[in-house]
Amino acid sequence: MFAAERRQLILEMVRANGAVSLRELARVVQTSEVTVRRDVRALEAEGLLDRRHGGAVLPGGFTRESGFPQKSHLATAEKTAIADLAAGFVEEGEAIVVGAGTTTQELARRLARVPGLTVVTNSLLVAQALAHANRVEVVMTGGTLRGSNYALVGSGAEQSLQGLRVSRAFLSGSGLTAERGLSTSNMLSASVDRALVQAAGEVVVLADHTKLGSDTMFQTVPTDVITRLVTDEPPGHDDRAATELQALADQGVQIAVANGSGVGHGPGQPGRDGAPGDRRGPRRDVPLPGQRRSHAPGGGAGGPQLRSAPSLGETSGGRVADLAPRRR
Repeated sequence: MFAAERRQLILEMVRANGAVSLRELARVVQTSEVTVRRDVRALEAEGLLDRRHGGAVLPGGFTRESGFPQKSHLATAEKTAIADLAAGFVEEGEAIVVGAGTTTQELARRLARVPGLTVVTNSLLVAQALAHANRVEVVMTGGTLRGSNYALVGSGAEQSLQGLRVSRAFLSGSGLTAERGLSTSNMLSASVDRALVQAAGEVVVLADHTKLGSDTMFQTVPTDVITRLVTDEPPGHDDRAATELQALADQGVQIAVANGSGVGHGPGQPGRDGAPGDRRGPRRDVPLPGQRRSHAPGGGAGGPQLRSAPSLGETSGGRVADLAPRRR
């Protein structure tokens, strides 16, 4: 493929999806990431797109939201690894909320075997993934269906979450920065995500490396409210993604990094579709410095006492990463 043809295809992919990783671009145009990076620089110089951490986005500073068909084919291996790792942090008998998104859908598929689990969600895709799980209770919010991501949004969804209290929330989004936290491109989705956060004692963000450093219009979870980030290993050349991870760690966010080789079973145990329970899979953990305050209503001394799963640093086989917060 000639350079002009390659760049035209790259531009069409970015226009169709809003944001595309270099890895995905290289796979589609069948060339190296080095070559794709050079093409992206050339297109940026012409003002046709903007470079971001490990990828390219539409020009203008903010990425726009892609539809579900486009999202479902982006960073699939990374989302699988993240879901495998995140599922290991859910224990039997917990009550959790799971937001909308393709990564949270992958997580839901792995939660189907957790006995006694209660999952509250506004996502039809998450509910569908758990529909035949005999030992999992699924509670759906009300609201208006948003077809682009199969999520229930609006005042009905938000009102149904009032008075709810669960141990943790698992959320995804369109972008994540240390400065603003998690963000999304749609106002209605952002509002429901904020209501999900208010219902949870902890907030776990699931975001692959292509979202690190991307900033979208509506903030959903400020950085100081994020308890944990579960992400994948950024490519070695992606210094900006690594810098963003360090900045998040500096602000007290626990970071678990899946290396893509599968999580959810220990040495000598065959995989079972990422079945949770044994958390000895490969990852890097950053311990949370000090006790973080609870941001959900009823989280004080007089609030309900919830059973919490072990922290990332307490799970078996975990090791402390070199991403420990810098001393100030």
